[in-house]
Amino acid sequence: MIPNCFIPRFAALLGASLLVVSLHAADFKPEPGFVSLFNGKDLTGWSYSATEKFDGKTASTDGRFSAKDGVFIVHPKEPRLAQKIWTTREFSKDFVLKLEFRAAVNADSGIFIRKPQLQCRDYLVAGPDKYKTLKKYRAQDWNEIEIVVKGGVARCTCNGELLEDALKVPETGPIGLEADRGQMEYRRIRIKETP
Repeated sequence: MIPNCFIPRFAALLGASLLVVSLHAADFKPEPGFVSLFNGKDLTGWSYSATEKFDGKTASTDGRFSAKDGVFIVHPKEPRLAQKIWTTREFSKDFVLKLEFRAAVNADSGIFIRKPQLQCRDYLVAGPDKYKTLKKYRAQDWNEIEIVVKGGVARCTCNGELLEDALKVPETGPIGLEADRGQMEYRRIRIKETP
């Protein structure tokens, strides 16, 4: 039990700690060779279409997506309605895409790789069945997805465990995220194109 006289001091220390964590999240620097697709501050480089871009904005026009303290947030909406947000860039070279995600209980989202979708969700609850046996997935905590695209196929892992071995992808296209059900959070979205 914390004595009442220490509560203001404790709260100030806790607030300072949270601020430091937030600043560190927003200041993420990708590994050598990788380029960040999300600046941690706003939705620059993301759009719904060629005419509806979100450069300099902290939220999409419908409020489904927002950026705050280094986190790309997918907000739930009722009635349930899927919405996709895309990078304004297209990627035609082979690449490695890495990102971290945290799913609320039963949340359902997706990562689009040049248009085809990789399911990204609260895997142990929201399935599909082949993902419900993941042993390294951390429910309601940060997990890392790695997508390696080579020769028209994507190999996708979550915390090193295989999700998809040979997902076929087109020759070029953007990267996308989906808002479907529940809150999803993404961070440290980065890509390394390979010759």
